[in-house]
Amino acid sequence: MKLKGPYDVIYANSRPYWHDALEYIGGLDKNIVALTADLSRSVATEKFRKAYPDRFFNVGIAEQNMIGLAAGLALNGKIPYCCSFAPFLTMRALEQFRTDVCYMNLNVRMIGGYGGIVAAGPTHAGLEDAGIIRGIANATVVCPSDVSMVKKMYEASVRYEGPMYIRMWQGSKESDLYDEDYTLEIGKAIEAREGGDATIISFGAIMREAVVASNSLAEEGIRTGILDMHTLKPIDKEAILKAAKRTGRIVTLEDHSLFNGLGSAVAEVLMDAGVSCRLKRLGIPDVYPVYGDNQKLFAKYGYDSGAIIAAVKDML
Repeated sequence: MKLKGPYDVIYANSRPYWHDALEYIGGLDKNIVALTADLSRSVATEKFRKAYPDRFFNVGIAEQNMIGLAAGLALNGKIPYCCSFAPFLTMRALEQFRTDVCYMNLNVRMIGGYGGIVAAGPTHAGLEDAGIIRGIANATVVCPSDVSMVKKMYEASVRYEGPMYIRMWQGSKESDLYDEDYTLEIGKAIEAREGGDATIISFGAIMREAVVASNSLAEEGIRTGILDMHTLKPIDKEAILKAAKRTGRIVTLEDHSLFNGLGSAVAEVLMDAGVSCRLKRLGIPDVYPVYGDNQKLFAKYGYDSGAIIAAVKDML
């Protein structure tokens, strides 16, 4: 077991971890440059700017230009990290990312903050972002599940070849889930907890709800495994099929639209392999979420720990 506890979920302010991780990788490779679209504080690039001012570019509120500039920098051997809010990167600058970056398979990283339901409301929230990029050829989609994974994810991205979308969260009240050190490999899921009755597959900060649900179910003698699917694309097919064959029951959990997200990807893997399995997808339904506390909205839209518990019990 790699999770703290087994019954603890410790919360942390994640934004300092973003700052530290970007500054850290800036020291690993002099070719790393950071770009922001007038959101340096919101998406945590200030420490990098102060440490490496000659490798930092604020393009203003012009995300399309930022991605075009990043493509040019990548063609000249740089590794650009483009930082903005998730919807601005994945929708406003989608054509540039698809054609200028992914078509040429360049080493450009988009870091999208505010992934999932956030206090800023649906206009600034990444509700569909990971699914959009998942459909682009050559693009990799990742999302750390807790604050301990941020630095590991950034470090792994330095060595990774090709375009990448790193999905981040709101930046406050995120979880510190992992107790012991662990190895992060892009494209390889982490078996965070073993269990024989059902498997919860999740990605991103919402995984804390999976941990809370698994803890509660354990008190009733129901053993649920947890797969941390931090890489949405390329997804770990082997881990999904192994879980399906072992438990026969899978619940997917994502702070993302139910369309074209984690649940869709897991269903595709199961159907393509012809593996029969009970499957319940939990995530944002086909709505624009209202404003409010995200924990309350998880419950309102049916994808909090209570919804997981109900889904597992229904399968059993």
